[in-house]
Amino acid sequence: MTGKTCAAIICASFVVLSFSTGSMGVSYGAQDLTAKAQEAAAKASPELVGMLSKEMGATSAQSAGAAGALFGLAKSRLKPEEFSQVSKAVPGMASLLKAAPAAAAVLGTSGSMAQLAGAAGGLASMGSAFSKLGLKPEMVAKAIPVLTSFVGKTGGANVAGLLAGVLK
Repeated sequence: MTGKTCAAIICASFVVLSFSTGSMGVSYGAQDLTAKAQEAAAKASPELVGMLSKEMGATSAQSAGAAGALFGLAKSRLKPEEFSQVSKAVPGMASLLKAAPAAAAVLGTSGSMAQLAGAAGGLASMGSAFSKLGLKPEMVAKAIPVLTSFVGKTGGANVAGLLAGVLK
């Protein structure tokens, strides 16, 4: 090999290493932001997160993310005025929605693509969201009654019925 060839290989290796390290840093940053969002959500809605943690045997961060994922699904399935009723019944709703894993958060955004994703994915997509939180997918079935019970206690039976109807 000539000196120029060696220099080119070393330079190319450095560039590849720089890009791969950079992308790992971005990924870690996103995980760090999600963890911070989950901590903030746990503080914003301590009663609900505590109930979920107890029922699922999960950490407060996992429970906040799980609640956010399920509320995101509900938001994609309910009319805005209906979700507003659910949102008013849950302290820290905005924080909970931000605490959801990235794929589940898409379901909670407005727009026809999100509604299509919510309709197509439904509760099956929640298993994936729960897995991203380190929870078993079957925990979805344990979380839903806790959410609907909490919403019923704070927002009334009609609001709980709205939520239960879209989380079937």
